[in-house]
Amino acid sequence: MSNLHQGQPLLQRGAPLGEARAAMVLVHGRGASAADIMTLADELPHPDFAYLAPQAAGGTWYPNRFMAPIASNEPWLSSALQVLADTLASLEAAGLPPERTILLGFSQGACLATEFVARNARRYGGVVGLSGGLIGPTGTPRDYPGSLDGTPVLLGCSDVDPHIPVGRVHETAEVLRRLGAAVDERIYPGMGHTVNEDELAAVRAMMAAIAT
Repeated sequence: MSNLHQGQPLLQRGAPLGEARAAMVLVHGRGASAADIMTLADELPHPDFAYLAPQAAGGTWYPNRFMAPIASNEPWLSSALQVLADTLASLEAAGLPPERTILLGFSQGACLATEFVARNARRYGGVVGLSGGLIGPTGTPRDYPGSLDGTPVLLGCSDVDPHIPVGRVHETAEVLRRLGAAVDERIYPGMGHTVNEDELAAVRAMMAAIAT
């Protein structure tokens, strides 16, 4: 596998890893940065959480649209998925296993996060896909193995998002439910490509549930 994204910065805020009771991995979108997505930590404060945000090389996790043929986004996609795997492994080594970790992504980061957990099904503390969905063109086989074992998942998106067809959000919810996740799908009329307070409130509740 090409190491396109390996060696990029990993930002960290919040509680030190040795003291944190839970963690959140924030995955930025295309044309953004780890510093950009880390500003969400200000909207999602919790004294017991460590916040980590990996950086994509060149500000994008993969070059083409998320519904393009998967092969056209390689080897960037595989490298990006490995970044998430490595980040989770470093958290686990610090005593914060996946079941105490929330994986949150916006836009391209949401696509990457949902695709990662589908391919690596197990119990996570939570998964948040804000304006995103599973990667690949219409008709991509979704026969992922394993079980998400009741993982709480929040999928939030506009019904008129210019980048994310609402049908892909519905499909993502269906696939993750089939894998055993507890999916909360929220479609917002006319919202556009952004994050709203209702989504943030749901994430705060998810955080409170695993930091106890």
